[in-house]
Amino acid sequence: MEKRIWTKPLAEVEQFMANDYVAACGDQNLVYKFQCNAGSSRSSYHVYLNGPDGVAHTADDIDWSARSGRLKTYSPCGATHEASTKEDFPEGYMYRSYYGENYGDPINVIVWTEGGTNTHCTANLNKDEWETTKS
Repeated sequence: MEKRIWTKPLAEVEQFMANDYVAACGDQNLVYKFQCNAGSSRSSYHVYLNGPDGVAHTADDIDWSARSGRLKTYSPCGATHEASTKEDFPEGYMYRSYYGENYGDPINVIVWTEGGTNTHCTANLNKDEWETTKS
């Protein structure tokens, strides 16, 4: 039989170090900050949203400028807007508009419709680059 030696129990204590950041609420109440900067402020544009298939210039695209039954054009306001990351930011495109006719090459954009009441387009197509903040 092996002889055992009794040792006094030891307790190790670790000091708590608070982290600089604790994600207690996850991504709740996050807002994007983005600039309404697509196009020239001296021009008007006809805006389209990519349809359910997500592909531009197909039959299911949504003519956002004609949504109310009459043509409404967009011009960039240049402002930096804040909108909840939970809102829709559909991809789309726009054409320069002259008396209701499209001309020139399409410009790819991400659209924020401000709850369906207004139109703001950004040329920054990578939402991962948009600044976010807590509201």
